[in-house]
Amino acid sequence: MIFVALFLCLSTSAIAGDPTLEHEWKVTYGTIAPLGVPQQGILINGQFPGPPINCTSNNNIVVNVFNQLDEPFLLTWAGIQQRKNSWQDGTLGTTCPILPGKNYTYRFQVKDQIGTYFYFPTTALHRASGGIGMLKVHSRPLIPVPFDNPAEEYPSFLGLVQQGPQQVGDANAKPLFTFEAGKTYRFRVCNVGLRLSVNFRVQGHTMKVVEVEGSHTVQNVYDSLDLHVGQCMSVLVTADQTPKDYYFVASSRFAQHPLSTVAVIRYANGNGAASPDLPPPPAENTKGIAWSISQFRSFRWNLTASAARPNPQGSYKYGKINITRTIKIANSRSSSNGKLRFGINGVSHVDAETPLKLAEYYGVADKVFTYSLMKDEPQEGDKVEVAPNVVNGTYRNFVEIIFENHEKTIQTWHLDGFSFFAVAIEPGRWSPEKRKNYNLLDALSRNTIQVYPNSWAAVMTTLDNAGMWNLRSEMRERSYLGQQLYLSVVSEARSLRDEYSLPETQELCGIVKSLPKPAPYT
Repeated sequence: MIFVALFLCLSTSAIAGDPTLEHEWKVTYGTIAPLGVPQQGILINGQFPGPPINCTSNNNIVVNVFNQLDEPFLLTWAGIQQRKNSWQDGTLGTTCPILPGKNYTYRFQVKDQIGTYFYFPTTALHRASGGIGMLKVHSRPLIPVPFDNPAEEYPSFLGLVQQGPQQVGDANAKPLFTFEAGKTYRFRVCNVGLRLSVNFRVQGHTMKVVEVEGSHTVQNVYDSLDLHVGQCMSVLVTADQTPKDYYFVASSRFAQHPLSTVAVIRYANGNGAASPDLPPPPAENTKGIAWSISQFRSFRWNLTASAARPNPQGSYKYGKINITRTIKIANSRSSSNGKLRFGINGVSHVDAETPLKLAEYYGVADKVFTYSLMKDEPQEGDKVEVAPNVVNGTYRNFVEIIFENHEKTIQTWHLDGFSFFAVAIEPGRWSPEKRKNYNLLDALSRNTIQVYPNSWAAVMTTLDNAGMWNLRSEMRERSYLGQQLYLSVVSEARSLRDEYSLPETQELCGIVKSLPKPAPYT
């Protein structure tokens, strides 16, 4: 199912220092109407999508979440690095879920970041029911961005139906976007769907890419763009056409049964309906995949002095740093006890009753999981072991992660806690000599990467953020059924310099609930 849902965010005034933005959210069931058919969904403060968080780099964010559902609930803030603070990451490997009738207050800082992100539920398959919203992080006023301020920002979700799709030629369709001739608009676009890649374009207009997942890019111009599950980007669109109506078009990519939908863009004082002749997406074949790989390669950093780069990765000459470890990851599907499971290198993750991070902090990890259960190399065969899947990462080591996709469908991967340099995507299997094809000059720093069918992708990052971090398939069915793992990055110093102590207000569950609390870090 493809859809476009839009919500607008109010601007936030710049405040000196590191201000705190406070929110109170009530999570409830409510009626939503995908494709115009009413059904039960998850609302936040009665809204679907949920309330936006609109903030500035280094702001402190406080969100008090009241769970008024009849089942546990938890939110993650995809793309927010949570420096030294995996306690607030909101995954089941780090945090006890919020029980029905209870509340929990998230406290985190959007430290040294800018960009377009979104939040979503990590419990069960709640992401399919709602509880999703946008999180925008603006640059601080004294840090210039490499483009002029737009006339308006239009945050947009792909993969979410709010009131049913608009139909081409519907004379009664209300505009979702309004343009004034001569002005430029910023579209912040995220694919929050469950499994389908999406192509989007603006009828009669071009789009200039200016930001992808927190990195400003070389400003290339496109007629259409692919956006894979879990990915976000910003594009600028200038209202330079004849004043009338036009369509914002979204359609599925690499899907067995193509789907598409439209939303109306209306010029103020315009006269005339949008043309029914919609701009097509790239070809649905290997040529289309080649186009997507080419598009990926063109998303490069803007190396001009005015480009605001997210830290700390922006300061690294990553191409000259020695790789200390290579982790190869291959996705697979199999069955265990007659049930479908998805796995990584022969292990299908299952959440433990005690969050992995809590078990590690309390010194009882050996009772919950085994370090390095997953091997650094893919395993042959279809069998999977169902267990908590944890990889031990050495603090401040520089690692290379190779994602191999041996299946016939596109995959998307996300890593919490870090940005990584996406240095290569190519067909076939990876081998060490492929490193000569890496972009070691100006690869994009991001947190989500696609891997095309029977292809591989390579990323590089430094494990400089102590904590327990989720690496997962962004296809929610796959991660729910085991295609994820946790990367444990431990600072042996147990120092506040490297990681925050367990918050006093943190919920406890599982085997640590009755244990004495360890001494805090110093």
